[in-house]
Parts: sequence; structure tokens; C-alpha cells
Amino acid sequence: MRRAAAASALLLVALGCREGGAPEKRPSDAAPPSSVLLVTLDTLRPDALGWIGGSNATPALDRLAGEGFRFPAAVAPVPLTFPAHAAIFTGVLPRRLGLTDNGQALGAGPPTLAERLRERGFATAAFVSGYPLARAFGLDRGFDTYDDRFSAGEGESLERLAPETTAAAAAWLASAPRPWFLWVHYYDPHYPYDPPREFVRAGARGAYDGEVAFADRAVGDLLARGEAAASGAPLLTVFAGDHGESLGEHGEGTHGFFVYDATVLVPLLFRLPGAVPSGESRASSRLVDVAPTVLELAGAPALGNVDGVSLVPTLLGRGQTIPPAYVETFQPWLSYGWAPLKALRQGSWKLISAPRPELYDLASDPREQKNLFESRRDQARELEVARRRFESLPPIGAAASPADVEAVAKLRALGYVGAGGGSGEPPESGLRDPKDGRALRDLLTEADALLRSGRAARAVPKFDAVLAQDPTNRFALLRSGVALLEAGDPARAAARLAKAVDANPAQPEARSALARALVASGEPADAIPHAMEAARLQPRRGSAWAELGTALGRSGKVAEAVGAFQRAVELEPQNAALLARLAFAEHAAGRIADAARDLGRSAALSGTSFAHGSALGVLLFDAGRPEDARRWLAASRPEDPDFAEARLRLALLEARSGDRDKARRALQEALAAAPALRARAKSDALLSRLLP
Repeated sequence: MRRAAAASALLLVALGCREGGAPEKRPSDAAPPSSVLLVTLDTLRPDALGWIGGSNATPALDRLAGEGFRFPAAVAPVPLTFPAHAAIFTGVLPRRLGLTDNGQALGAGPPTLAERLRERGFATAAFVSGYPLARAFGLDRGFDTYDDRFSAGEGESLERLAPETTAAAAAWLASAPRPWFLWVHYYDPHYPYDPPREFVRAGARGAYDGEVAFADRAVGDLLARGEAAASGAPLLTVFAGDHGESLGEHGEGTHGFFVYDATVLVPLLFRLPGAVPSGESRASSRLVDVAPTVLELAGAPALGNVDGVSLVPTLLGRGQTIPPAYVETFQPWLSYGWAPLKALRQGSWKLISAPRPELYDLASDPREQKNLFESRRDQARELEVARRRFESLPPIGAAASPADVEAVAKLRALGYVGAGGGSGEPPESGLRDPKDGRALRDLLTEADALLRSGRAARAVPKFDAVLAQDPTNRFALLRSGVALLEAGDPARAAARLAKAVDANPAQPEARSALARALVASGEPADAIPHAMEAARLQPRRGSAWAELGTALGRSGKVAEAVGAFQRAVELEPQNAALLARLAFAEHAAGRIADAARDLGRSAALSGTSFAHGSALGVLLFDAGRPEDARRWLAASRPEDPDFAEARLRLALLEARSGDRDKARRALQEALAAAPALRARAKSDALLSRLLP
């Protein structure tokens, strides 16, 4: 008891509090607050950790748990990566932020944990490992450094392996000024599970557990680096999962579809040596409680108008009533047009509101197998009233997409006049219960696996089988349209994707896919409104602006195309492919010097993988930089689209320098590749003399 009291007193001093009173303002000459290390591990079931499940050795996190205060059953508000992390950083329920899915962007309304700490004088940095947390979606607010350089996967499946993320974060720590706030996110346990062979565990979930163990080793390296960088100063370390993983429970393979505890319970840890005693609470703390707790422990100003509470009383062993945990998933509605699911956990009870409601006593039935809704209607009604109170809370800002003034202004400059509308709130009744859609969802999963593995033609019949039973199924319409496009049938794809847009006008992926299909069908002008709407819905996503640039360029609106590609490059300045596309648009618009500059930037970023050397040589020559062009022209290859033009200019260069043999050889190669160039050669005083 004496030791706990001493620790409590130390924390009160660290926070600038009077014992039993409110926090005091810190004097200007007060010691700097501790640095803060926040680690999040994606898709983490609590039972995948050794200190909770007992069967999967995770020594780094087990040691951290032993030294800190543990919540083995914290609650995620949404079982999806981006909304869950938005809750961690704002202390606000995602529904109040207008966030229901990955791919949306955090609006400018609520302040974030990073912003508060930066205001307090912290150097701030983030290193994230999965595409759902890319800077395009807005969690970079408040970070001086936001590193989202993914090195594995492609498209929507971009990620970075745990050791690479640790190495990047460690490099920043090596010179970080104190105090610092560092957030490191690891993505490895996310499906598909493919850990190094030596980490694979025995049993049906061995690959998943192996991914967690693989990430644990990288976390251990990070913890050691963080402690070294703190140099003996107080270091607050926080660890959390963002959501869980079903692994087949309740008929769900991964996460996002149901709100059973398999996907919404996560571990949460706080360690602050000398201030927070080691301990554990089985209370249902929540991810929205993370930011308020960190700010109080770090001595920083609190966030206002939040749904979370500081867990400091619990950390110090005092009594605390933590509010009920609200959970929801709109994935059934957004993806399939089925009923969304909403849940409330209060004490040992959990209500899931669905067309067929469910009520569970988690104390006696932690795996949620026995639905007590019919026999305990009074209990269900009490929880339903509490749930509706959460849903009546006013919004705090909105998802950034529709309210991005800069993006809308840019779109208007490019001719945007508005399109589509929101998908709207789902109706209260008449929708399919997600529990009744398992067979259709299994078929959709099979079809999508075929599509993702490059077997688009084989995927189409399976999508069609779903549509025969559920004609407005949003996922089937969208992904079958993509499959038809990849299978080489853009006209059918466009027709199918038009139905997907009708079913969900606010789905940016459907808008983008329809725009691509229309361009491929030879109807780029019809693609423009959909590409513009996709850019409005995801204004910080470079690929959306690039698709708009393609539609505009193919429609002959070359100046507008340049503007769209410029916006894409502003968002992703290190993207070599986008720079190349901007350069080609500038060339089409007659901006030769700009095109040469930007294609040169693309070459510098691409290194040996640069595939447009001939084009760069041509642009540099035409921009009046012949000597810069020489090496690119000389290195051109017969398979390059611009080989003939490159060789023609090389012939001119050699002729001007007086080497007639080299000039003649280059001219012969140009004419062999493109005989029509003979007329241009005849009209040139130097080249005409080299013709046979």
C-alpha cells in the first residue's frame, strides 16, 4: 500500500496536480514532460499475445505488459483500421467524425493527440505500415514527420514489413529532440497471413499467430531504441491493437463485418516507470480513452468535446466508472446494402442491434453463443436506450471528402459541376440481416479471391451467381464490374459499374472504376464527371486525381489534364509514375520545358527502373538541352515507343558535332523503325545529306 501511495503521489507531481484536486497549470520553468511512444498493432486479437492467451510467445509485449498497466479487453469502436485509429487520436467516436469505413479522410474539425502534443513542444513523428493509414486520409495532422513509404504489395494492399518500419522509426529517434511523440504502426497480422517460415506456429491459426510473433520482435527492437532515445528521462509507452480478427468465429474469416468480441476486443497497455504502477483491469476501457489518458500523463492540455475519458484513476488503482462502449460497423450496408450492426457493451452485458437482435451475458458466455434477447427483454431495452443516446450525440466535423474546400475549388477550375450524392442513412427496416448473408458473402469472398489473384474471367460467374439472388448487392456490382474490365470487356464493365454507382453514389471506388471503364470503352468525356466525383470524395488521394487527368486528356482537355496531374503530384511528390504521367500531359499541352523537367524528376526517383529514357531524351532535345539529351538518346532501345524519334534526334546531334558515320547510323535506325520519318529527314539540311 505504501508503494502504491508513493507512486500515486509521484504521478500527481508529474501532472502538476494537487492531491485530491484538479490539475494545476504547469509553470513556465517546469521540467519538460516525458516523451511518448505510441505503438499500434493492426488486427490483433488479445489471445494472440503470450500474457493473455498463454500459447503464443510474444516476449517483447509480454515484458511491456509486466512492467505496465494492462487492459486485456479494451474495446474498438469500429472493427476497421482507419476509423479505429481516428478514435485513438481524437478521443471521439468515428460516427461523430463522419467516419464509417477505410478510405475516408479525417475532417479538419477535431484536434488530435499529435496536434496537442506538438503545441506542448513535442517533436512529432509517425511511421505507418498499411495503406489505410496513408497520409491521404488525414491522420498526418500534427506530425512534423509522417512516413508512409510502403515497400510491399500494390494498389489498396500496400504495406511495409515490421522490421523496415522499426528501422525507419529508429533512424528518426537517433536525432529526435526531446521531448518527442512517436507513433509507430505495424500492419503484419492483417490478412493475408504470411510470416517468415520460422515464425509459423502450429495449428489452424499458426500463420496468424506467427505474424503477431514476427511483429513482436520488431516491437522489441523499437522499445529498446525508444528507451535509449529517452536517455533516462521519463518515457510514456502506450501499446494498443486497433481491432481484432475473427479467424472463423461466427462465420467471419477476418474483420469488419460483424461486431462480436473477436473483432472488437483489443489489448491496451500504459507504461510510465515510477509513476504508473504495474497492474491490470478487466474493465472495458475503450480506444477513445487513449488520447485523454496520454494527454493527462504527459501534462498536456486536454481535448475538448470528446467521448473518451482519462483512465488515470484506474491506472492509479482508484475507483472509476468507465462509460459504456459503443461499437458499430457499416460495412454490411456500405459494401452489400445489408443492415449495419450497432452494439453496446455495459458491464457484463452486450446488445447487438440488428434485424434479429442479440443479447449476451459476457460473464457466463464470453464467446457470444447464447442469445438471451427473448428471455431478457428488460435488459435489452435498457441497453437499447443507452445505445440510442450515443447515436444522438451531435457530429464533430465531418469526413474530409465532401468538405475539402481546396479540392472543390480545384475541381471547379477544371469544370466540376457536382455529381452524385451521399449513400445516406440506411432505412430502419427491410434490410437483410448480415447473419443471413453468410452464404452469399462466402461466394463473394471466393469470387474476389479469384479477381485479386488475376483470374478475373473466372470470378465473373461467381459474382453473377450472387447478383441472381441479390440484384442490388453493392459489392457484387462493383467487383464484377472491375472483373469485367480486367477481363477485357470494358463496355459490359461500364454498364455493371453504372449500377454500382446508382446503388452507392458516394462510393469513390465505384466512381473511379466506372471512369476507367468508360475511358477504356472510348467514352472519356462520359468518364470525366465520375472521375471528378471520385477526386471530390477522396481529395487527398493522388491516384484519384491521376484518373481524372487521364479522362480529361483523352477528351482533348489537355490543359485541364495538366492541372489534375499537378494536383496528384502535389499529393505524392515522390511518386515517379505520377511525375511521368504529368510530364506526358505537359508535352501534349505543348509545355516542353516543363515536361522535360518533370520526366527528369521521374527518372531521378526511378533509378534503374526508369522506363521512359527515349522520351526523356526527346523532350530534353526539344527543350533546347541537347547535351543533357545525348545519353538518353544514345541509350534508347528498339522496343521503346519513342525509339525512332530518339534516333532521329541523335542523328541530328551527331551531324551537328561532325560525326557523319554515327549520324548516318542513327538515321538508318530511325528510318528502319519508322519509314515515315524520311520526309522529315529530307526537309532538314543536315539530315538530307545523310540519306542514301
